[in-house]
Amino acid sequence: MIRDLKQKDIDKVMEIWLESTIKAHDFIPEKYWQDNYNAVKDIYIPQSKTYVYEEGEEIKGFISILNDDFIGALFVSPNEQGKGIGSKLIEYANAKFNNLKLAVYKQNQKSVDFYIKKGFEILSEEINEDSGFEEYIMVYK
Repeated sequence: MIRDLKQKDIDKVMEIWLESTIKAHDFIPEKYWQDNYNAVKDIYIPQSKTYVYEEGEEIKGFISILNDDFIGALFVSPNEQGKGIGSKLIEYANAKFNNLKLAVYKQNQKSVDFYIKKGFEILSEEINEDSGFEEYIMVYK
């Protein structure tokens, strides 16, 4: 089931974020993500509309939408990946919001391929100001 994020979910969502982002971005030093943990938790998550994927009482993934048109985060617990959870979260967001865009690191080929498979197209390429790594800006078509 997909539902709105509740305050009690924050710690689990952040656990998923940290574990998944380190695994997906092994080309970026782990310390970068640890240093950004509080900003994600205290600034980005509260500013976004976040939805969690839950089975039973267990949160297995989440998606965060900024400004009603930008996917700021889509993360699934590493041991739950490949089970369609990310696809369900994308479909849910696409049903609620129009013309969704996202940024994905160019070196994160698994995610680039996933988004293309889900109907996103590369719009442009730029350097992420914070990390200094190349990323694609993608848009849902």
